[in-house]
Amino acid sequence: MDLVDKAKNYVSEKVAEKVANMEKPEATIMDVEVKKISFDSISYHAKVSVSNPYHVPIPIMEIAYVVKSAASTLSDCRIVASGTIPDPGSLKEKSTTLVDVPAKVPHNSIVSLVRDIAADWDIDYTLELGFIIDLPVIGNYTIPLTYSGEYKLPTLSDLWRGDNAEEDKEGHEKKEDKEKK
Repeated sequence: MDLVDKAKNYVSEKVAEKVANMEKPEATIMDVEVKKISFDSISYHAKVSVSNPYHVPIPIMEIAYVVKSAASTLSDCRIVASGTIPDPGSLKEKSTTLVDVPAKVPHNSIVSLVRDIAADWDIDYTLELGFIIDLPVIGNYTIPLTYSGEYKLPTLSDLWRGDNAEEDKEGHEKKEDKEKK
């Protein structure tokens, strides 16, 4: 091997080592909320905190999501929704950005969850996210995230009597208004 090839190999090894040890953005799913339940779908919204260690904004190319029904065995898990969110914005330089990731689970998938709902009157789910960002020098880089949770469905008695906390708050506010008068 001649001197030029040795120099090329040395430089490429050093560059690869620097890139591999380079600080990269990190993400954490802070919370997943059910925003809306309708007759045709359930809308989940994940609040994701993404830190950018660089002094320049980083574009988010897309966010890929998969919502799975959680089950007691891995073979019973089913994908109930999947999709991508193209060009959701960018990460602020040298700070943490909160990103809201909506995922809509269609009604026909909800019907397939009847066995899970009948067992304990809740919907167990797993949300998998892939933040695809464009890093300088490296190119596209995916930050994988997973979140599991459950959504307790309201019972008929809950719907009939409403939310006691809301009623207590309204009663307290009315009492304060009377005292001010």
